[in-house]
Amino acid sequence: MRGTRFTETMLGTVRLDGEPDHRRIRLDLRAVADQVLLPHRTTPARLTGRVRIAGHTDDPLAEGELEVSPIARRRIRYRLTFTADGRRLTLDGWKSVTPRRPLTSMTVLPFTVHEGPARVGEGVLRFPLATGLLPFLLGFRFPRREDPAEHAAPRWNGTPGRTEVWYTTLTDPATGTGVWLHHELTAPADGSEPFAHGWAAVFPREGEVRHARFGPVPWTRPADGFATEDVTSGGGQLIGSAGDFRWRLLEQPQGTPLFTFPRWSWRRPVLPAAQMLPAARATYEGEFSYGDTTLDLRAAPGASARIYGHGNAHRWTWLHADLGDGDVLEIVAAVSTRPALRRLPPLVFLRLRRDGRTWPRRPERSAIGQAGLGRFRAAIGLPEWTVTGRTALRRIRVEVRQPPERTLTLEYRDPDGARAVCRNSESADARVVLERWWGHWRPEATWELDGTAHAEAGER
Repeated sequence: MRGTRFTETMLGTVRLDGEPDHRRIRLDLRAVADQVLLPHRTTPARLTGRVRIAGHTDDPLAEGELEVSPIARRRIRYRLTFTADGRRLTLDGWKSVTPRRPLTSMTVLPFTVHEGPARVGEGVLRFPLATGLLPFLLGFRFPRREDPAEHAAPRWNGTPGRTEVWYTTLTDPATGTGVWLHHELTAPADGSEPFAHGWAAVFPREGEVRHARFGPVPWTRPADGFATEDVTSGGGQLIGSAGDFRWRLLEQPQGTPLFTFPRWSWRRPVLPAAQMLPAARATYEGEFSYGDTTLDLRAAPGASARIYGHGNAHRWTWLHADLGDGDVLEIVAAVSTRPALRRLPPLVFLRLRRDGRTWPRRPERSAIGQAGLGRFRAAIGLPEWTVTGRTALRRIRVEVRQPPERTLTLEYRDPDGARAVCRNSESADARVVLERWWGHWRPEATWELDGTAHAEAGER
């Protein structure tokens, strides 16, 4: 099922009680509806955005609701709550849609301002057709609405030579400790019985990186997620034990799925492998203990991800970076094991979820650059590796450092029996610089992650 997402800017004036003059007001809004917006029906949507009133406020955390009903009720109503001068105010108004004056009625928004039940101001906002219409139309999106839980079910259909992974990474906000839970199904290429195995690892700020393995044990074909006698991952819960590690965690998805590879490659596994996140972000509650240490996790940020394919790449790097305020960066850069592709530079799949939007719009944009059609590049190495890339109006540079003392090296086997080695750090450092083209490149955002980036580099 699809929803609707769009942005809108309106300009105007407002007069608050007790003031003789009108002041300029500007709204920069983002609307998200759970269904496709159609004019003949009433569609509710959630509003977030920024309210600016000259001399009074610049509140980027305004929120409210929108009712789009141009035919059924002949109105488009806005209710938006914001803070001004320490007061919590509500803007309430609607565009009265009429066939006799369609242009004016769809672009003029009279409104009142309330503080609680009391009316404290009034004004008029207008949609700027000359400068706002084209961005408004181009900003419409109709994203699929997906339940994160539907992506937890096993994908493996019994074909030999496949591997499937459920993995979770998170950071304890109280101690800065990183946690990694890796659950893997391996179906050997020689047709022998599939088996389940994995590990748990912890990356404290100070002290030794530790891990414990579980399995291998026969694969029992669970209907939901990953399951062995001692370890389960699915249904929003992660429960298990391995060595002196014990964990019982509740996962709360935050946001919609994020497809690092093209969406079609996850639904139709024609590529050597594909990776995705059922939810771009998640928070975790519960206990994770190892030895004499117990982490009492509360709203720990992280994410779970899924991999399905033939095995590991010839060389690869991976990054999951929670950038704060709901923003997330996910990167997979890899060199294929296939002989015809092994000589090519790493293919880069980069997805930046920022302010609810994902850039580049399609994951193919960053990957096809390696064929000379774009400008995304990866320099794979340790302890540092980098990814750079650009589209027409944006460019990005990502620098990742995996300190040796905070990096865990693990060996395992792919379905074809080849040895794979991953070097993982759930307490890596990262610097992300995003720039935008305005006649020349100007900084748009910079993020510095000190020990909270989740990263990996590996090879076969």
